[in-house]
Amino acid sequence: MPESRPPPFARDWALFLDVDGTLLDHAEHFQAVRAGPPVRTLLEDLLRASGGAIALVSGRSADDMDRLFAPLVLPLAGQHGTERRSADGTLRRYAPPLDRLGHAAAQMVKLTAAHSALAFENKGMALALHYRRAPELRDLVESSMRGIAADLGADFELQAGKFVFEVKPSGKNKGSAIEEFLGEAPFAGRTPVFIGDDLTDELGFEVVNRASGHSIKVGAGETCALWRLRDPPAVRQWLAAWARMSEGAGDQAARP
Repeated sequence: MPESRPPPFARDWALFLDVDGTLLDHAEHFQAVRAGPPVRTLLEDLLRASGGAIALVSGRSADDMDRLFAPLVLPLAGQHGTERRSADGTLRRYAPPLDRLGHAAAQMVKLTAAHSALAFENKGMALALHYRRAPELRDLVESSMRGIAADLGADFELQAGKFVFEVKPSGKNKGSAIEEFLGEAPFAGRTPVFIGDDLTDELGFEVVNRASGHSIKVGAGETCALWRLRDPPAVRQWLAAWARMSEGAGDQAARP
């Protein structure tokens, strides 16, 4: 089981942050999630304190994260690593055969028409079916999505998350995205720290653990993470304390 307290602060961290349920509080509907000015200010502080070595790593699309955190333009991995923007602003997208997704999307829309509490999300390269408002429909959603994923073939796979199942391109995930970031500036050579709350974050935790970094699980549940924080407000408070410590240490080091 992970420690309940977070790791001791260090200035050489590279920060990787999940969004929903980690940096931001969950909402009943995924489109209702908001990032207010305090969160954007926190991210600006973290960018300065880390020398730019901070990236969002989410199941959300890059466009959706840009909308949430505008006017900030951050390094990020969207749709579970199928798109990734480096610190230099270069956005790369993995391109599976997307022509197959039209029929899959139609099947999912049909499910939402039959069950109004379900929510369909077309991310561009991944399709998600949310059941947060109807947890009793979990088995129906899972069986339906397993069938859809099987029909799409080996280029796509089923990904389970908190109150969501989605079909996404195979071979990319949050762990592979973090590995790619760690091979380039300004993340290379730093100690990776990944904070997440969901099943989809476990592959990221594994990568960070192998790199002798700090994996931090938000909330309850079994995990391979080494540490734990209670909830998104605790995450934001802890990150703000790290930013203050890092910037303060940098100011002291710069004094003659």
